[in-house]
This record gives sequence, C-alpha cells and structure tokens, in this order.
Amino acid sequence: MSSVETYLNDHYSDALDDLKAFCRIPSVSTDPAYAHGIVAAASFVAARLKKAGFLEVQLLETGGHPAVYGELVANPNLPTYLVYGHYDVQPPDPLEKWKTPPFEPDERDGRLYARGVSDDKGPLLIPILVAEAFLRVEGRLPINLKILIEGEEESGSLHFEATLAKYRDRLACDLVISADGAMWRPDLPSMTVASRGMLALELEIVGASKDLHSGRHGGSAPNPIQALMRLLASVHDKNGRVVIEGFGDGISVPDPAILIAIKSAQFDAAAYYQEIGVEGEPPIADGVELLTRQWMEPTFEINGISGGYQGKGTKTVIPSSASAKITCRLVAGQKPDQVAMAIERHLRKELPKGYSLQVHRHGPGSEAFFVDPQLPALAAAETVLSELLGRPPLRVAMGATIPIGAAFKKHLGCEAFFFSFSTSDEDYHAPNEFFRLSNFKIGMIAWSRLLTALGQSD
Repeated sequence: MSSVETYLNDHYSDALDDLKAFCRIPSVSTDPAYAHGIVAAASFVAARLKKAGFLEVQLLETGGHPAVYGELVANPNLPTYLVYGHYDVQPPDPLEKWKTPPFEPDERDGRLYARGVSDDKGPLLIPILVAEAFLRVEGRLPINLKILIEGEEESGSLHFEATLAKYRDRLACDLVISADGAMWRPDLPSMTVASRGMLALELEIVGASKDLHSGRHGGSAPNPIQALMRLLASVHDKNGRVVIEGFGDGISVPDPAILIAIKSAQFDAAAYYQEIGVEGEPPIADGVELLTRQWMEPTFEINGISGGYQGKGTKTVIPSSASAKITCRLVAGQKPDQVAMAIERHLRKELPKGYSLQVHRHGPGSEAFFVDPQLPALAAAETVLSELLGRPPLRVAMGATIPIGAAFKKHLGCEAFFFSFSTSDEDYHAPNEFFRLSNFKIGMIAWSRLLTALGQSD
C-alpha cells in the first residue's frame, strides 16, 4: 500500500463526513424552489477544492447554474487531465417512498442513503479527496489536474456545450475522465465505454377546432386520439424494433469488445423481467438479444400520451387534439437532426386525412458517445480495476444518455472515458438512493493508482 493509500485509509471517517455534509444540500437543478441548494452546493464544492489544495478555484458563469472549476497545473511537461462531475441532483419525489428523509444522509448496512449520494456526489468527491491526499503526502500530483463540476446535468445540461465553447482555452487538456456514470453490476467489474444519445420530441395532432359531442358527431368527426394511436402503432414492427425509413442511417460498427461482453455476461433475461415486475412470458427470452437491444440498438419510446377527458367518470366528448411525448435513444453514427427529420417524414406520411400535425423538439439532442478502444488511459484504468477487484473488467455500454463524452470531443478535441464507482442498482433517480461505502473506499484507492499510472505513462 502506498503512502497516499495509507493517508486515504487513515482519513476515511473525515471523507465520509464530507460526503454526508455534501448530501445534506438539496441541490435539485430542475426546480426553482431549490435555488438556494444549487448555490450552497456550488459553494461547497468550491470550498472543498480550495481545502484540498487546488491553486485556482472559480465559479464559471454558464447562463444557468454555475459550474465549479479547479486547477492544479504545476508542470508543463506532465499530461493534463480534466475530471468531470456534477453537483446537482434529481428531485426527491415521491417523498413518501423514502424510508429516511432524502437530504438527511442515513448510514445503514454498509450503505449511505441520500438523494444524489450515488449520482453523483459520492463519485465526484473521490478524485478531490485523492488529489488532497497526494498533496498532503507527496506535495504534488503525478499529473496536471483540472476539475469541472457542472450544476445542470440532471436538468438536461442545457448550457454545458456553450460553457465548453466559452472556456475552451481554460479547459484544454489531453483527456477527460468522468466521475459520473456507473458500473453495470455490483458483482461484475466493468468499464462503460459507450452510451446512447438522445432526441426528445412532442407530437400534437389536431382534428376539429373545438371539442365535439361524441353522439352528435361520432362516426364522422376526426378523433385525434385514434389518429395518434395509428401513428404510434406504425413506428414499430411486431418485435418492437423501429421501422421508420432513414431512422437508422449512419449507424457505425460497435467496439468488438462490447459484443464480447454481451456474450460473456450470461445475462438472465427471465430474472431481469422478474426484477422489473413483468408477469407472464418474457418478451425477450434470450439474454444476448436483450443486452444487444439495450446497449446497441436505437429506440423510439412513448413516454406519455394526453388527450380528451382525464377526470373521474365519463365525458362524452371527441377531443380536438391529442399529444404524445417521445424520447429516442441513439447509437453511434446517428445524428439527432437527421433522426428528427426521418421521424417527421414518417409521421406526416402516415397521418390520416382530416388532421394536422405539429412536431416540437425539446433541445438539440445529443449524439451517442463511445471511447476509442485503443485509448492507453482506458487500458491503464482496466489494469487498476483488475488489480483491485480480482478480475478484468468487461467493456460495457450504457443504454442511458450521458452527453458529456460527445461534447468534450466536439469542443475540446479530446477523448473521454468513465471511471465511476456507482453501480446501476443504487436507485439513483428513485426513492432510497444509496451508495455502497465499500465502493467509496475502493474508489479512492483506484483513483490514486490511476493518477499514478497516468503520470508514469508519459
């Protein structure tokens, strides 16, 4: 064990106290009612960076919630790495589902329960604590280190790309390491090397100019709910795959290591459906096909439908309009603009007579992210995990969307990879979110070894 690792072990209780203090701050980014929590969390991170020994610490104006920047660049001959994380969290609702209050951290059974503890306050605190340990023990870091912590990840990172463009020179680096993300399974070491992109849309279909009596006008007047159902039903084949012409244009070949991971994971499809509460025969019985769909195929998901009377009892009405909220997960090679155009072409082609259609986009969307499979730092991280966890990690993909990877490549011209010690079962975004304290400890050791390895590789 190195002297840095010894320091981290000796000061673990202090680190845990810091994490608990961080989690007490209600830094919900999407709800203005929590604005005070956003300010407090940004201030906490800035203060913790200064305490750790970062020479330059600043709150960056973004046009939205501030980002926190820290810098330790002491030797121009060393490589420079930028660590990414986010201090904002999801809303805690529904509060009645929490066993303990979401912003009062509760330690039980080797876990710390609190909103944001896994996503992303625990993981992002780790590299700060590790940097502090290096400075206390060795007086320097083995690399040059920059840290960028944003405050809008949980509300869509609306100002993130503009922030990267604005501060491009200050953020310049050789490589980005994300403390956000998650390992795939708690019982299986993994490195996330790809995540799907996203496109969000809302469809509105209008029939008559006003709601109509369903007896007086039934059978002749256009019913937008029926038209919406027909449109949405035309998007998928009987197996649930998207059949929109042009939807999959440009899809590129995935990293072969991900395909190997899918086959070697021995994923139990039946257990998966049981876990999420699906009764009856599993829709997809084969684990390889299930993971392939979740990780490597694009989707068109219907997230919500609105139209007509929603109250108790009945109301004999033909509504004038109906709408649906859609999100599409995109894979490598798909472009959000092209996918949006393909969807709209399809919907207008399938739209029945007597209706008008409007398609609204929510934001620009994001492309899928993937790591260069030959990246030396990725191999170094895999070596560290192999040593610590006793087996080589699988290279896995993420069905969810973390848009930072593509954004860093676009604006800073550098690669990024994930090095997070959350796991996918820790109920982030749900009640009773938790972080395994064993991962908190392992994560600090892993980051210390990774920084050492990165400093020795140049």
